[in-house]
Amino acid sequence: MHVPARVIRPQPITTWLASSPLPTKHGTFETHVFESEHEEHVALVFGDVNGMFDVPVRVHSECLTSEVFGSLKCDCKQQLDAALAEIVLRGAGVVLYMRQEGRGIGLANKIRAYQLQSMGADTVDANRMLGLPDDARKYDAVPDMLAHLGVLSVRLMTNNPAKVDGLRDLGVDVMGTLPVLVEPSPDAVGYLETKRVRMAHQLPSRSGPWSGSDKTQGAWSGSDKLKPTGSE
Repeated sequence: MHVPARVIRPQPITTWLASSPLPTKHGTFETHVFESEHEEHVALVFGDVNGMFDVPVRVHSECLTSEVFGSLKCDCKQQLDAALAEIVLRGAGVVLYMRQEGRGIGLANKIRAYQLQSMGADTVDANRMLGLPDDARKYDAVPDMLAHLGVLSVRLMTNNPAKVDGLRDLGVDVMGTLPVLVEPSPDAVGYLETKRVRMAHQLPSRSGPWSGSDKTQGAWSGSDKLKPTGSE
């Protein structure tokens, strides 16, 4: 019998701190702040999710460089915006915004990795050259945050199978996934291809810059955004 890691390992304490309505360009979300291991994480809730199954949920890790400074090296800001918009369209859902910059390695190490990438390394090799894991993110607070919100099961908004496995290991009932495919900038194409090839992300193959002529193929078109893949 599989016993979730959460059951057999002591887990960090997650504490609810505050909540308030937050108007955004997508709609008004109820914003909840939680603390876990000295980090403040945020839940953005739209609609009624208490006691609900199969709730669309995006577990999104902080990306200061794209979400604040407008960096084109990744698609994090676009994925966040797409998830918020889709949740409003569906009438209910949650974005959990986790404070773990740079896939968990922190801002300074992320910038060190960017310097190595500017010299030709990809995102995986840059982390390894710094003696860091490919992905250092932790999701221990997620089950507690979902439990506080009354979410019984989720449809995870992600392209990353490892995130699905990680949350299931913590006891989250993941019913299936919703891919989050957004139009990449030319600067982000190589990064996304590395995630597809070396990190098993479920992304379309792209060997060169995205161009308008590719739209008809549907690889990154809006019609493919957040389409259910079916229950698992």
